[in-house]
Amino acid sequence: MLLLTVLSLAPALLVMITGFTRIVIVLSFVRNAIAVPQLPPNQVVVGLAIFLTFFVMAPTWNQVNEQALQPYLKGEIDQQTAVVQAEIPIREFLFRQTRERDLALFVDLANLTRPKVQDDVPIYVLIPAFIISELKTAFQMGILIFIPFLIIDMVVASALMSMGMMMLPPSVISLPFKLLLFVMVDGWHLIVRSLVMSFGQ
Repeated sequence: MLLLTVLSLAPALLVMITGFTRIVIVLSFVRNAIAVPQLPPNQVVVGLAIFLTFFVMAPTWNQVNEQALQPYLKGEIDQQTAVVQAEIPIREFLFRQTRERDLALFVDLANLTRPKVQDDVPIYVLIPAFIISELKTAFQMGILIFIPFLIIDMVVASALMSMGMMMLPPSVISLPFKLLLFVMVDGWHLIVRSLVMSFGQ
């Protein structure tokens, strides 16, 4: 029964309590910054985001497996204890990625007294705080990704204007330079490395 419940909630859990949100947003920013929103295809972006999420979450999921799932399957603990044990490493991950300001926001919105320790924070407060922290982090990384490509667009637009070629779309000329820059700096390596390291790996 526990396994069926977990499997039925897997899609929501993948989005809500893992690094998937941050990863897929940053990868989408990369596509838009280069100005080729159809490349890589959505299936590739989502697939890469899923496997990067597996990689980032592996230590947490290993703890859940060792502390909750395996003891439950062996009959050493009951279902309620398994849920409590599984929640511990997940909460630790969520707290590491959640900003105090975002956590304080939902504590105030829930009209709760200020928690003295992490165990006092309800999970229904922690998860939305984690999600908006992930959104903020993803957008911060997205801005940094956009800057070099925006500079290329500005330089190309200025060059075309100075040559009187105002009817030629700057994006047509800047695209090869953006792709060249991305390839020369090994863009995918940098993006993936930065994403994984942003989780403290």
